[in-house]
Amino acid sequence: MQERRVWGWVAMDPFSQLILIISVTSFLTFQWLFHRVSPWMSMRISPDFLGLTDKQKVEWNSRTVSTFHALLVGIFCLCILFFDDAVNEDPVWGDPTLVKTNVAITTGYLISDLLLIFYYWKAIGDKFFVVHHLAALYAYYYVLGEGMLPYFANFRLLAEFSTPCVNQRWFFEVLGYPKSSRPNMANGVAMAVVFFVVRIAVMPVYYSRMYAVYGTEAFYLVPWGGRMAWICSSICLDIMNIMWMHKIARGCYKVLRSARQSKAAAPQENGKTD
Repeated sequence: MQERRVWGWVAMDPFSQLILIISVTSFLTFQWLFHRVSPWMSMRISPDFLGLTDKQKVEWNSRTVSTFHALLVGIFCLCILFFDDAVNEDPVWGDPTLVKTNVAITTGYLISDLLLIFYYWKAIGDKFFVVHHLAALYAYYYVLGEGMLPYFANFRLLAEFSTPCVNQRWFFEVLGYPKSSRPNMANGVAMAVVFFVVRIAVMPVYYSRMYAVYGTEAFYLVPWGGRMAWICSSICLDIMNIMWMHKIARGCYKVLRSARQSKAAAPQENGKTD
């Protein structure tokens, strides 16, 4: 992190202070959304919210906040990907101003979510999410603290676009929607398509950019810790993405197949009744 000494004290530069303020504001905002906004809004949008158990309400509010974060950060990612020339031209050391801002928002969210996970462990506790959040925060240190790898950090955040559909599937399930219902099937297809687009189809683009900078001077300026957080985490994450995609595709196929079989059987049953 860039810093300067003033009268023997270490002081952050103004932009680093701004990033810290954004992270803290993000943390407080997501806490407010969880405790105040989500319950108030959910009661008005879905009256069934009041009939949920306390544990279900905790997870409902957590997923509502997660959806809001995913849409906010995802849209910001697209803007950076299409319009931030500095980052696209130099993916390792390009001007990280906008990326830092976006990552700072996500950092605040991750810390907020970690706090909620630990506090409501019986309702939403999950060791996988704890490991995921801590690994992400470790990787984001190199973006926020060192200003490196902005293109790759931003590209990874595009995966957030699949989160709303995943959360919506849980909402339908807890509200009692059958898997064969039209809303559930439409969301399932959307989830499979979006997950494939933002997590699987983009892999060749991501790794081609990684290969293009591998071995260059810019690459060797990245410390070993940064390279590990970048390369190893990317490979591990994409292995998991492929496994998840396989499960999602199989589940989507089974639901669509059973729905088609039900439709085909319906006319035959009507004919027998007549």
